[in-house]
Amino acid sequence: MDVDIWAWVGGTQRELHEAGNTGLAMALGDVPGQALEGRYAQLDVVAPAVAQHAESLGQPWLELFARYWHLLGRVGDRANGAVALEDAASLVEFAQRDDVRDCPAAPGAVEVLAMAQANTDGPGFAGTRLAALGAALDGVGPDSLAFSGLATQYVLALIDAGQAGEAVAYAEAAVERLRGAGREAGWELGAASARALLGAGRADDALAALDASTGLKPDDPVAKGRREALLRSLVLATLGRTEEAVDALPDLDVVGDHPREWVEWGRTVRLLASSGSIANTWQLGRILRQWITYFETIGGHRARFELALTAGHLAVARQGLWQARLLALYAEGVLADLTSTEGLAERVAELRAAVERASELPAPGPTDELVAYFDAADGRTADPERWVGWLWPLSGTDLEATRRHTTTLGFLGYAATGADLYWKTLAEDADPAQAGEEDISYLTGLLIEAGQDERVEELAARLPAAAGHLARARLHRARERWEETAAEAEAAVAAEPSLEGRRLWSGAVQQLGDNAKAAEIIQPLLDSGEAEEEDVWRLIVLSTAVEDWATVRVAAAKLGMPIETGEGPIEEEWHLIRAILPAPDGSQREVLAVRTGPATARLAIPQPRGMEYNAGDVVVIDPRPLEPIPEDPKERESFVVPFAGVTMLRPGGYTSWFFDGAAPSEEEWTEFNEVLAERGWPMWVYSDENYRVTHPATGEQLPGVFGWIAIPPSSRPSELDAVLDDVTEQWSHPLAWLDLAREVGIEAERHERISKEYGL
Repeated sequence: MDVDIWAWVGGTQRELHEAGNTGLAMALGDVPGQALEGRYAQLDVVAPAVAQHAESLGQPWLELFARYWHLLGRVGDRANGAVALEDAASLVEFAQRDDVRDCPAAPGAVEVLAMAQANTDGPGFAGTRLAALGAALDGVGPDSLAFSGLATQYVLALIDAGQAGEAVAYAEAAVERLRGAGREAGWELGAASARALLGAGRADDALAALDASTGLKPDDPVAKGRREALLRSLVLATLGRTEEAVDALPDLDVVGDHPREWVEWGRTVRLLASSGSIANTWQLGRILRQWITYFETIGGHRARFELALTAGHLAVARQGLWQARLLALYAEGVLADLTSTEGLAERVAELRAAVERASELPAPGPTDELVAYFDAADGRTADPERWVGWLWPLSGTDLEATRRHTTTLGFLGYAATGADLYWKTLAEDADPAQAGEEDISYLTGLLIEAGQDERVEELAARLPAAAGHLARARLHRARERWEETAAEAEAAVAAEPSLEGRRLWSGAVQQLGDNAKAAEIIQPLLDSGEAEEEDVWRLIVLSTAVEDWATVRVAAAKLGMPIETGEGPIEEEWHLIRAILPAPDGSQREVLAVRTGPATARLAIPQPRGMEYNAGDVVVIDPRPLEPIPEDPKERESFVVPFAGVTMLRPGGYTSWFFDGAAPSEEEWTEFNEVLAERGWPMWVYSDENYRVTHPATGEQLPGVFGWIAIPPSSRPSELDAVLDDVTEQWSHPLAWLDLAREVGIEAERHERISKEYGL
């Protein structure tokens, strides 16, 4: 992207503000941060909304900007592959339109398409990437910010094409061109150069290049630390400097949420594990299998192959030979999804040969006693991977062994394999209608996890009515088909009432928005004494949502929870909580609130305009804490428990008004707070210590303060205006409340002048 793009963004934001599109203006400025900081829940909501709004406003540059950052968030840290190819190609086509091609952001479309192709099958798309990137680089010079990103992708494409030497030369030339233009290469280009040197067998030079790059400015500052540490660890491991490599390697909890790093992390761990410096455990195998599954969902075909081989060789090293065999078979199957497969079949064959050379671990006891040994094993220290190997000879012939074997396979990430074995035992070699309830439940769960929906339907058709409806209800719930879940669960309960049936039915009906009916469905469990604690809490939440206070009291009594008031709404003063509520941009907000009952809380903090809730609102909460209570007594004293908000119960009718300006003295601020508190008008400061405003006479940067004040429906905006005018009259610097002044029609011009003079 050209440096001018940021000036354009600022200008566009001002235009949107002036046109009254304040929300869009704020969102536009935050989209890059959402992409780079990993705020993907927001990004996936906000960026498409900005793009759609831009299209309706006839602003194609703005649309391109939003679509670019959304795609970068997908193909960057999240490493989307085949699932992003169509969108990336569409963006390139859009960027070539006559009214878009001159936008400074246009070259970025080629960059994100190259990234999506690399994520899908780097070597397979290498030629295509080089051609497109080369053409784009012909159109930009080193004075453009687009140059460094495009050059970085070009170097990576050369590496994938097997031309590491050429990649080194190209990277060096690109750095020189940037210097000639008075600009410095970005860290990403330096890291790509180090990777090229490593690929060319020059590990010492790669380490030197990485050291030289460490001070360069990154395009993605959030990711730079872990990416640099990981690459350093890989280079050091290649050099045999094992202790240093282990020290540099980012922990699993650092890279675990960043798919872009997974293949390289696995490769590095394999190198280090071979020296005994990294623990090679079944837990590591399970994590790698989960990562493979992730890449299945986003079309990361090359990553699937590489991780399968890495996991396979690690499995051989710890004698998990059954897993290595499955991973070799899996890797072989991935070849059909790859364009370039040169040398890959040979690598699969190497894994299989390693399996054949290895020896199986001896079982801990006689074959006919293995189930008993399994049941006696310590669940905390037992190795499930070994037990899968030991039980395999019995699986499919001995039902008890099959249960344990297949469910353990599912736990380790091989649900499809377990489902096939269990299916053969229960549905092919026997009549599932004669199987026990537990077996049917386990089998259904494995089939659902393995995505074998047709088999679930076939199984359901062969079961008695109640069990068949229950199996279908489980499937529909897993696929979030709520109407179908409700219908099947209702039919299951009608055929044979059960605890699970009522839970499924009630949960689906709640998802469909009928809290009263959902409570009615679960109520018989409370009356019959079958209800477990989770059912009682569910009934409390549902009954609270429809203000059935009598049922709330009965259910609370079941839990030993005292309610002081004997009838009517429960509106007590319990304790402060953090209510976790949805924000319009797809994120979540923490709002301080006072818990007023088993499942209710009254919000205490004013919210900005545009939110669906405000101070004074009473919301229904899920009474299960979202975080554990600290064990340390001192931490517990200041800990405010977070609860998820469920729905609005009773709006308070409060209206929020914005204030902004230079921060007053401590004495003035104390009086300001006291005056508002006396009237019961909640106020909250949203600015932090970094907020500054400009002194209109000297240009000096002054500490600033902004926030919101909420007034109840019994108070008029003119009252707030008068109070604010009175309490701030003698302040050294005036406070502005422009929207409020415009609403009441009093001195709006004065507040406009204050806002302009202080740069608010």
